[in-house]
Amino acid sequence: MELEQLLDRCRSRLSRVLYRYRIPTQDAEDLLQETFVILVAKWDSIHSPEAWLVATLRNRCIIYWRRRRTRLYELMDDAMLELLAPGEAPAQEQTDLRNDLCHALGQLAPHHQELLLLRYGYGCTSSEVGDRMGYGAGSVRKMTQRCLHRLERELAAAGADAAEELGGGS
Repeated sequence: MELEQLLDRCRSRLSRVLYRYRIPTQDAEDLLQETFVILVAKWDSIHSPEAWLVATLRNRCIIYWRRRRTRLYELMDDAMLELLAPGEAPAQEQTDLRNDLCHALGQLAPHHQELLLLRYGYGCTSSEVGDRMGYGAGSVRKMTQRCLHRLERELAAAGADAAEELGGGS
């Protein structure tokens, strides 16, 4: 019964946290369930359940978005490796994708281009990239994610420009 009362008292604050972090409704329930499972498991050691519940939900939301970004980067890693890998004569679609990727890469700063080329074009490990570029191996992963994010923005911008041209926007 005490858990239901706690939920009633915190409902609006929990809703605001989910809204602030823009958690999709289909995932919000899962995050709330995870948070409540942790609450029940740690109930005896929690001094202020309301504050703990709100703070833990915030942390779960942050973790949610980190995982989503990581999944996006991993998917993008695979796509980039496929596009950059030498192979048989590519189909027109692959040629277009490769051209779009090369154009987007050309819009990045030279050190970002070099990092992505070493990492994905030549298949170097993070420590090898760090050695060649003078960075610590631990920072190469963060830098790679930033470079991929910038590349993703360039690709999205190129796609928006192409859509405008096709749509007749002037």
